[in-house]
Amino acid sequence: MLDRTVTRPVGLTQGDPAGIGPDISLVAWSRRAELAIPPFVYIGDPAILAQRARDLGLDVPVRESDAADALRHFPDALPVLPVPAGAAVVAGHPHPASASGTIGAIEKAVDLCFRGEVSSVATNPIAKSVLYKAGFRFPGHTEFLADLAAKRTGQPVLPVMMLAGPLLRAIPLTIHIPLKDVPGQITERLIVETCRITHRDLQERFGIEAPRIAVAGLNPHAGEDGAMGMEEIDIIAPAIKKVRAEGINAFGPLPADTMFHEQARARYDVAVCMYHDQALIPAKALGFDDSVNVTLGLPFVRTSPDHGTAFGIAGQGIAREQSLVAALRLAADLGERALEDKR
Repeated sequence: MLDRTVTRPVGLTQGDPAGIGPDISLVAWSRRAELAIPPFVYIGDPAILAQRARDLGLDVPVRESDAADALRHFPDALPVLPVPAGAAVVAGHPHPASASGTIGAIEKAVDLCFRGEVSSVATNPIAKSVLYKAGFRFPGHTEFLADLAAKRTGQPVLPVMMLAGPLLRAIPLTIHIPLKDVPGQITERLIVETCRITHRDLQERFGIEAPRIAVAGLNPHAGEDGAMGMEEIDIIAPAIKKVRAEGINAFGPLPADTMFHEQARARYDVAVCMYHDQALIPAKALGFDDSVNVTLGLPFVRTSPDHGTAFGIAGQGIAREQSLVAALRLAADLGERALEDKR
């Protein structure tokens, strides 16, 4: 439930159209009143969406619309801003030929956000392996969005991926890289910049006046005073000392195996972890259906479900829409807050 009036729709990208993005978007719209879902405009191929509705036996009228008319259409039909998929699509059978539509929908959503026609961007899941076959050169969604933002603003952007659930907010310092490469990517500068962005966005977007940032160690037992690794002593602790000198309430490095039980979580507002699974395993274990992927550090609001394309169940009517619903709600809430701050 939003605590503010919705003035503009959320721009929802189709994701990979062979995945469950169309499924959960249709179900979300069909339960819009029951779940108090904020208005959104689906950015993707309307023919594929309409076919998926028929496949799922859902009575969802699909109406082509621009963002400006989406609020008016949303109560009676699912508004779709057309972006052709680029190829025929069969649920559960991804193909690189549809990559142009997947990428085009993301680009369109970002453009609409910069133009002020949508309040925020919510992205359905993509399949990076499919996009790579079509020449996509970014590690993932997050890095692509940062590149689009940098091109629009002329300023470098450091995107910070945060999984936000009802019981835990967690940030992986490094994201889509092999585990063996993680130690070489962890730098004092990266930790400092991540903590700065996290502090700022939790204040400005989430309304947390004095964010508490817990920072994990890299090694077991946070290195055990150097017995199990020196990264905590040489890199992580100096970074924490630097941001604390700037007035940021960061503390650690903490042993990751004792950071996520209930009493430990009460001590902080967000956990900054050293690598992907160190953050995402506890985040998904504590809130798999209602956690949301939020990208901090961007000049616009972006959220996403915390799951993937799930090709194995696409088109079968069994995909769960809860994470998308949470992503839409959070996108609308943060987006409207940002719009209010500009007025």
